Amino acid sequence: MNHTDKFQRYELKFLLSSVQKTALFSDLQGFLKEDRYPQSSISNIYFDTPDFLLIRRSLEKPVYKEKLRLRCYGSADSESTAFVELKKKYKSVVYKRRVSMPLLWAENYLCGDHFSETPSQIIREIDYFLEFYPNLMPAMYISYQRESFAGTKDRDLRITFDTDLLWRRERLSLRSGPYGRAILPKGDVLMEVKTKDAMPLWLAEILSDHKIYKTSFSKYGKAYEEMLQEQITGGERYAS
Repeated sequence: MNHTDKFQRYELKFLLSSVQKTALFSDLQGFLKEDRYPQSSISNIYFDTPDFLLIRRSLEKPVYKEKLRLRCYGSADSESTAFVELKKKYKSVVYKRRVSMPLLWAENYLCGDHFSETPSQIIREIDYFLEFYPNLMPAMYISYQRESFAGTKDRDLRITFDTDLLWRRERLSLRSGPYGRAILPKGDVLMEVKTKDAMPLWLAEILSDHKIYKTSFSKYGKAYEEMLQEQITGGERYAS
């Protein structure tokens, strides 16, 4: 078992066109710097019950919601570092716990071979989640390309831009690589503002100048809705 992490922050989401992103980014120069990993390819497996109980509840916009996912950065094999992430949201605050381990270990851990060789608080929380939902299984693969930036003066500020959001229901393994159906129309960008406190005034003013407003958006939720739409129409809504 490797290290564990805890995050507690606000996460605000904005949907942009490629034109909006270019114009906005021009005005953000000087306020942002490249994050430690400025560009990354992120792949996730979301776990859910056979009837998608977790995401159905989440889409009802309750006061409290939670999800479990397995994540890798870049191409993955059995020895790649994987992150088991338990993400909870209460009102507007996001709480994320995660633990890293080799991908093969993580797959075995989440798919029935539960263990607590290192009984950290985070492992106990994940164990409890797995016991509370005993029929969890890999439910959805979601990948995207991410640009990451941090504030030059606001130490707790992080802004990310996600593109090429893809989902699929087949071959639910991170080792299968990124492919699938598009979650957003081609060229659209998902921007996330992550901060421990309120959004900086300068950022709020820039977003207002560009008429960019906060939206409610879940990658897994949108992919689930696309899946339901495909079941109804038998077709794909967006080309990948």
